Amino acid sequence: MNKETGGPAFPTSDWDENGRAYKIHGTTLRDYFAAKAMQSLITNFLAKELDEVDPHGWMEGLAMDSYSMADAMLEAREA
Repeated sequence: MNKETGGPAFPTSDWDENGRAYKIHGTTLRDYFAAKAMQSLITNFLAKELDEVDPHGWMEGLAMDSYSMADAMLEAREA
């Protein structure tokens, strides 16, 4: 995990025999932010009339919008 992903949102560790963490993993902060953004985007999407939305591309667009929002949130943390 790196600065671009924000690091782990809910880190867990693997431990060596001396009790030292040697591997930290977990869902990334970017994925967590994207999931939170997606909840709101889906709610707003479902509130619209279905004929207003492209029936074939809405899921990909929703995912892309969610990660765009997550990237903006990570950038705002740097400010």
